[in-house]
Amino acid sequence: MPISQMILPEFEHEMANTRKTLERIPDDKLSWKPHEKSMTLGGLATHLSQIPSWTKETFARTELDVAPPGEPPPRAEEKKSRAELLQAFDENVTTARAALEAATDEQWQGKWSLLMGGKNIFTLPRTAVLRGFVMSHMIHHRAQLGVYLRLLDVPVPSIYGPSADESGF
Repeated sequence: MPISQMILPEFEHEMANTRKTLERIPDDKLSWKPHEKSMTLGGLATHLSQIPSWTKETFARTELDVAPPGEPPPRAEEKKSRAELLQAFDENVTTARAALEAATDEQWQGKWSLLMGGKNIFTLPRTAVLRGFVMSHMIHHRAQLGVYLRLLDVPVPSIYGPSADESGF
C-alpha cells in the first residue's frame, strides 16, 4: 500500500477533530489571551488554521526557512471571525489532501529541512516531517485551544474520548 494511502485516514481524523474544535471559537473573544506571554485566541486559531498548508510545502520543496536572512519572518494576518478561520482551515485541508494524494513513496522518503535564519533546525524524511512538524504540531496547538475554550467556559468537544462537556462522539 502506498504511504499516502496509509496516512490519509489519520489525516482525515485529525482534520475533522481540529475543525470541530475551531467551530467552538466565540467571535467576541478573538482578542482574549489567558496570560501576557500567550497568543490571543484569534492568533492561536489562525496559526492552527494555517498548519495544514504546511503539507503542500513539505512536498513542494526540500527546505523552508522560517526567518530568511535579511527578510522579515512571514506572518499570517490574524483572522477576524470564526467563519474566516473555518474557511481558511477548509481551504488548507483541501490543498493538503491533494498534496498527500499526489505524493509518491519516493517523495515521502526524501529529506526535508527546516531552517531559521539560514541555520538548519532539522532535516528529516518527509514521513517524519508530516507526522511531527505538521500533524503533531497541529495536535499540540489544538490542545492549547481546548484549554483556551475551557478557560472561557466554552464547551470542549470530545476528541479521543469524552470531554467534561460531551460524553459521546
